Amino acid sequence: MKYTLLASAVCAALTLSACSDEQANQQKPTAKTASEAIAAANKQAPVSIDALYEKAMKVLFNHRALSATMYGLSKDDIGYFANDKLEDFSPINEGNLRFELLTLSKQIAEFNLENPSTVDKTNQQVMQGLTRYFAGSPKFSIGYIDTWMGLSPFIVNQINGPLIDIPRTMQNDQPITNEQQALDYIARLNKFEPLMASIEAKQSFDTAQNWIPPKVTIEGALKYLRGFISVEPEQHVFVTVLKDKLNKGSDLSDAQQQKLVKQATDVVANVVYPAYQSITKATEKLLEKGRDESGIWAQPNGAAYYQDAIKQLGDSDLTAEQIHQIGLDEVKRISAEMDTILREQGYTEGSVGERMVALNEEPRFLYEDSDEGRAELLADINGYIAEMTTKMAPLFKTKPKYEVEVKAFPVEVQDGASGGQYTAPAVDGSKPGVYWINLRDMKANPRFALKTLTYHEANPGHHWQVALNLEQDVMPFLRRIAPYNAYIEGWALYSELVAYELGMYDNDPFGNLGRLQAELFRAVRLVVDTGLHEKRWTREQAISYMSEKTGSAESDVTSEIERYMVWPGQALGYKLGMLKIVSLRDKAKQALGERFDLSEFHDVILLGGAVPMAVLEQNITQWIENYPKS
Repeated sequence: MKYTLLASAVCAALTLSACSDEQANQQKPTAKTASEAIAAANKQAPVSIDALYEKAMKVLFNHRALSATMYGLSKDDIGYFANDKLEDFSPINEGNLRFELLTLSKQIAEFNLENPSTVDKTNQQVMQGLTRYFAGSPKFSIGYIDTWMGLSPFIVNQINGPLIDIPRTMQNDQPITNEQQALDYIARLNKFEPLMASIEAKQSFDTAQNWIPPKVTIEGALKYLRGFISVEPEQHVFVTVLKDKLNKGSDLSDAQQQKLVKQATDVVANVVYPAYQSITKATEKLLEKGRDESGIWAQPNGAAYYQDAIKQLGDSDLTAEQIHQIGLDEVKRISAEMDTILREQGYTEGSVGERMVALNEEPRFLYEDSDEGRAELLADINGYIAEMTTKMAPLFKTKPKYEVEVKAFPVEVQDGASGGQYTAPAVDGSKPGVYWINLRDMKANPRFALKTLTYHEANPGHHWQVALNLEQDVMPFLRRIAPYNAYIEGWALYSELVAYELGMYDNDPFGNLGRLQAELFRAVRLVVDTGLHEKRWTREQAISYMSEKTGSAESDVTSEIERYMVWPGQALGYKLGMLKIVSLRDKAKQALGERFDLSEFHDVILLGGAVPMAVLEQNITQWIENYPKS
C-alpha cells in the first residue's frame, strides 16, 4: 500500500519517531486504527476552546518558521524562536502537520460551548473551518501546506512554493539591525541543505503516487531555479540584502559588517548553491515525466481534488459546470459595457479584445521600458493610493494603523509572478504591507489599467482589508490572518467597484475601460479555470480564450494561465466572492431603505474578519435584524 496521509497520521499518533519512509510505506492502517488514533488525541484535548485555538496556531507555525517571521511572531507567541530556523517538508513531517490540524478541527467542531455568545459561535465555526483549510483534504497526501492557500498541489512549480517563497520572505521580512539578527539570518542560510532534501523527498513521494505537474510548469520552475544561482555568490541577493540591511539599519562598524557579509557569502557558495543545484537536478529528471495535460483532472482522483478546491478556494457548492456558465454570462455582460465605451471613443472595428489590444499599443498609454519609466510608474501608484485613501474616508468608518508600501517584484521571480500581489504587514508594525507589482513587461501595465490594480492590491482592497483584520486582537490569531480566498479576493474586486462609485473614473473613460477589463479578466478566470480543470482544455486553448476576450498583454495572459494550472480553484474566488458581497449589499439596501449606511455595511464586512461566505451572510443578516428602527 502506498504511503498516505493516514499512514503518516498513525505514525504521528503513536509517536513513532523512528518511523521511516519505508516503514510508513508498509503501514496498512484500517479505519478502526485511524479512529482510535483520533479518539486518543481527543482524550488529551485541552479543557477550553481558547486553548484549542492557541494550539492550532502553534501547530501551524511550529511547522512554518518562515511564516512566523513574515508575521513578526515571537517566542512568546509560538513557543520557540523562529528567525534562525527553516521548515521540513518531508512526507512524514507534512503528514504530521495535516493530521494534527485535522484532529484539532474535529475537536473544535465537537467542543460543547456553554451559554455561547454570537462571537463564541462564530469563532468556533470559523476556526473549525480554518484548521480544516490549513490541513488540506484528508483524501490527498500530495503537495504541501501553504499558509496562504492551504493545500498547494505541487511543491516545486514556477510561481510559489518554498523554493520561491522562502527566499522572498528572508529578503523582505527578516529583520537585520544588529549582529545577532545577522547571525540568525546566516544560521538560516546554513540550513538550506536539509530544507532542499526535504523538498526533494516530498517531490519524489508525490511522483511515486503518479502526481506529476504539467511539463510547462516544470520548465518554468527550472528557469527560476537556474536563474536564482546564476550569479557569483558575492552578488547573490542573499548576500546583497544582508549587506544593504546592515548598512542601512545597524550600528555595526565596517569591519564587523564585512565579516558578516563574508560569512554569508561562504554559506551561499558552499551550502545554498549546492542545495539549489541538487533540487534543480531532481527537477530536471522530473521534467522527463512531466504531463502534457494542463488540468488537475489528469492527476489521480483529480476530479475530487478540484471539487474540494472549489469548496475551499471558491467557497462554493456549485458544480464546475455551473461556475463555467456564470463566467460565460459575466463575460458577455461586461464585454457589452466595454463595447459601448469603446464606440463612444471612436474604436469601432474588431472585437472588444482586439480593440483593447490596439489600445494597449498606443504610446500615450505606455510607460517607457526603462528605469525612468519604472520609477514614473511607481510614483503614479503612490499617488493613486494617497488620492484614494482621502477620497474613500466617508465610506469607511475604521482606518487601519498599518502602512502600505509599493515594490517591484524581484527580477529573479518576475517571470512566473502575477501582475500584482499583496503581502501582509508584521503584527508589531515593524514591516508595512507590501503591494508588489510586476515590471517584467511594461506593456502589461498600461496607464489606463494601473489605477484599478492599485485599488485592488492596496486601498480599499487587500491592504485595507488584511490590515484591519490583523488589528482584531480580540480574535484568535489564526482568524486575524485567515486567508479565505473568496472573501479576500471578492473584497478586493468589490473594491474596484467602490472606486468607480466614488467617482475615481469620472472624466476618464479609458481608466473605466481598464476597470472593466480587470473585471472581465476575473470573469474569464471562471471560464478558463473550470475549462482547464473540468472541461480538459489545453493550456493553449485557455491562453487563446483569455487573450481573445480580454485583449491583455500576451505575457500577462500566459503567466496567468500557467498560474491557474498549479493553483486549481484559486481563480474562482474573485468573481464568486464579489458577486456575493454585492448581493449582500443589495439585500441590506432593500431591507433598510433610507436607513442603509454604506460605511456601516463596510465595517460589518471588514471588522468581522475574513470568514466563509456563509458566515458573512449570517453577519449581514444579524446586522439588518438589529439595525435601529429609526
